[in-house]
Amino acid sequence: MKEIEAPGVVSPFAGMDVPWLLNMQARTRGDHPFVISAPFDAPARVWTYREFHDRVGALAAGLARRGVRSGDAVLIHLDNCAEFLLAWFACVELGALAVTTNTRSAAAEIAYFADHCGAVAAITQPAYADLIGANCKQLSWIAVIDHDPGAAKPVTPIAKTESFASLFGYSADRPRRVTNPAAPCSVQYTSGTTSRPKAVLWTHANALWGAKINAAHQTLRAADVHFAYLPLFHTNALAYSMLSSLWVGGTVVIQPRFSASRFWKVATEHRCTWMSTIAFCLKALMEQERPALHHFRMWGTAVADPPAFASFDVPTIGWWGMTETITHGIIAEADQPNTPNAIGRAAPEYALRIVGDDGAPTQVGETGNLLIKGVPGLSLFKEYLHNAEATRQSFDEFGYFITGDRVTLLDHGFIRFGDRAKDMLKVGGENVAASEIEQVVITVAGVREAAVVAKKHPMLDEVPVVFVIPQGGVERAAPDLGDKVLAACSAQLADFKRPREVRLVDDMPRSTLEKVAKAELRKMLE
Repeated sequence: MKEIEAPGVVSPFAGMDVPWLLNMQARTRGDHPFVISAPFDAPARVWTYREFHDRVGALAAGLARRGVRSGDAVLIHLDNCAEFLLAWFACVELGALAVTTNTRSAAAEIAYFADHCGAVAAITQPAYADLIGANCKQLSWIAVIDHDPGAAKPVTPIAKTESFASLFGYSADRPRRVTNPAAPCSVQYTSGTTSRPKAVLWTHANALWGAKINAAHQTLRAADVHFAYLPLFHTNALAYSMLSSLWVGGTVVIQPRFSASRFWKVATEHRCTWMSTIAFCLKALMEQERPALHHFRMWGTAVADPPAFASFDVPTIGWWGMTETITHGIIAEADQPNTPNAIGRAAPEYALRIVGDDGAPTQVGETGNLLIKGVPGLSLFKEYLHNAEATRQSFDEFGYFITGDRVTLLDHGFIRFGDRAKDMLKVGGENVAASEIEQVVITVAGVREAAVVAKKHPMLDEVPVVFVIPQGGVERAAPDLGDKVLAACSAQLADFKRPREVRLVDDMPRSTLEKVAKAELRKMLE
């Protein structure tokens, strides 16, 4: 039954939008650093709230002068840099749709993104300018920044493009529009599996929700300095790191990408207190010499207090979220003990269901499908752009969003991640979670990273194969490392869950957030 909204409901962001938030911080904390750009090959550049707000206004005025109108889509195809944030804020101030795209996208993907959202222009960098120009024919113009973030090589001018610097007008001419928290704000494309990537549409209220709730979950304050090296085109860095810092009037340090060798120098120089990270980065940091003093008070990642990283002696809260949820639907406690290796508990701002394939609620110790309920356009994404059918099919009959993730319910309401539904193996009629095997393999001495995928089997349908990156690389791996991996699995897993093969590799194909691209590993098995 379709829900009917009661009259007189007041939005928590009535009279507010993203430009309002930036303007408010520029007026109240004008001299405080907002963005610190920390490139690899040049000194850091500090943007105060006042200066950043002024440059956003100048760029918004310039975009309007170049023909971008409210409702138009603009591709932002950039690695992490200050220009990314300037472009994003200028688009949303103008009322244009800021479409952030994965810079690892192939030609066919970027062509699809531009065509699907109807982009009128693109802002990119020299390394990707030819890709954009060759595959996005409908664009009115392409603007290119003067450097490739994180690259030391000099760049040459790109034909048939214009410079990013030429887009700027005067801040006094910044466009004005009616403040509307329900207005469209930005789009991110999710990774496609069996179908084309879906375009997740956020409203201004979504962005403000992400800013406020992320800040609350992460206990951020104005004095916090957030270290952001995960890609800004993704919800994690955009909302967890940048928007949450903006909400409290804090500072965000932006690096082009993760660099283990530079990490501690940058973190200590700028007195970073907080960061969102992933296991891949923490593993790399374990091989780096740490300073005697740093200022981190907490980290956030996929699980709470992972024992493997206890030596850092930094409290680590777990969290789970998606592009569609803007913030964390599951969050660990910042100031109370957590169950190690659990994600956390259900966030109070949402309703969660964990159910079996038959729809029956799972009990403690059981693994089920995760569903989440919020308010579309506020605590959940507004819709999949130009895809009403996909939007409709993403919700069940009770109005819960179907996440595609499987989780295990633990004692006291804690939740442990199980797997993406697509990462479940079917071994002789038994369901096997790849992550369950990976959690065993990663404990074996000499293993730096592990990823399990399915290999076709003539009798069992599928069997597990584990790819392992050894500590120090394949050449330095112990000759019996593969045997040790199999022995650990035999001791801790049922026979049908045990890998049939161990492959040692120096690296693995990567997707967004340095996650292993398992589809590519599966191709290696064919």
